Amino acid sequence: QVQLVESGGGLVQAGGSLRLSCAASGRTFTSRAMGWFRQAPGKEREFVATISGSGDRTYYADSVKGRFTISRDNAKNTVYLQMNSLKPEDTAVYYCAARKTWYTATYYLRDYDYWGQGTQVTVSS
Repeated sequence: QVQLVESGGGLVQAGGSLRLSCAASGRTFTSRAMGWFRQAPGKEREFVATISGSGDRTYYADSVKGRFTISRDNAKNTVYLQMNSLKPEDTAVYYCAARKTWYTATYYLRDYDYWGQGTQVTVSS
């Protein structure tokens, strides 16, 4: 079992930055692809970014490409989402997710087996 705890959300003005963190339990972190997803009020949860276990491959949703950066520190069992040039449409609850060990990074919500509780990001205009 993997437990994920997100932190770093908050209220920021448009054009500002935030860095989200997700701390994972367990000793298999380096073998797990990790992802960030988000869910705005009244909308379905959507893919934001994903990173392979070693950190050598990353993928982004078109809506955040060039503004957000996903990274990981395997020594700390933590994955990050650096969010720059934030827009009001980035307002959502952001969720960290983990795949089963040795599975590849993927865009699909259904491929992730473990989820955090989420952290609220609000961007004011």
